[in-house]
Amino acid sequence: MKIDNKFNDIDAVGDDHVSSSSETPIRKDAFVLSDEDKIDIIRDDIRHIMETLGLDLKDDSLKGTPNRVAKMFVKEIFGGLRPDKRPVASTFENKYKYGEMLVEKNITVYSTCEHHLLPIVGKAHIAYISNGTVVGLSKMNRIVDYYARRPQVQERLTI
Repeated sequence: MKIDNKFNDIDAVGDDHVSSSSETPIRKDAFVLSDEDKIDIIRDDIRHIMETLGLDLKDDSLKGTPNRVAKMFVKEIFGGLRPDKRPVASTFENKYKYGEMLVEKNITVYSTCEHHLLPIVGKAHIAYISNGTVVGLSKMNRIVDYYARRPQVQERLTI
C-alpha cells in the first residue's frame, strides 16, 4: 500500500525549528496505515537504498537488514510517534508531605535528529513541586523515553 505524499509544508526548507511548535511535525494521515503496512513500505525503501549503494543483499549479513531497520524505525526508535503508546503517569498521595522540589536526574535520553536521522544522546532532569500527589519515579523515565523516541531537533526536545 502506498500513501499520498502530498502535504502542506509550513517551511519548504525545513530549518524553521526555532519558531515551529513544540510538537514533532506530523501529517494528519500519519496513523492511517497499520504498523505492518508501514514496515512493508519502509523495508522496500531501505532495500532500494541499500541496492542503490551497491550492497549485496544476498549476503548473509545484509539480507535481513531492510526488515530489521523497518521494524526498528516503526516499533523502536520512532515508537514515540504513536499516541496509543503514551505512558500514563500514575500518581500517589504525598504521604511524606514533600514540600520541596522533587527531582529525577540523569535520565538517559536517546532520540533522533529530524534533519539527518542521526542519534541524539543526552541526559534529562525533571523537577516538580507536589500539589498533594507524587509521580512514581519509573513513570518519569517512561515519559521521557516516549517523547524522545521520535524524530526531532534537540531544541524541541528540551522545551
